[in-house]
Amino acid sequence: MSLKKLSRFLYFDIEGFLEKKKLMIIGIQEWKDFDTQKFLGTKVEVVITSDKTDYGTTGGEVVTNLYEKLTIKIPAKLTNIPMNVEVRLVNPEAVVYGEYRNALSITAENIEIVGK
Repeated sequence: MSLKKLSRFLYFDIEGFLEKKKLMIIGIQEWKDFDTQKFLGTKVEVVITSDKTDYGTTGGEVVTNLYEKLTIKIPAKLTNIPMNVEVRLVNPEAVVYGEYRNALSITAENIEIVGK
């Protein structure tokens, strides 16, 4: 027997993942449906500027996500958002995807500026 749609029940703790990280905005663009080009909201690109999460080590190598980029989809039109400011995600949700389960699809209600 092969069960279907199991991925719908996988949970990713995005708030735990982001807990010891700082995010900085580096890009903003419209979020549109690929097929219809209908406006869905705003895509905000951030970079992890501080990562104090303890991932353990793999084969003696220290693991970190420092300077990795993330794209957050927000179902609203955001304007006048400055670049290079630290932000916090409001009510984020995330799904792990990809052949190697190493990519995140992140949505949030909004973002809040927490520092410059």
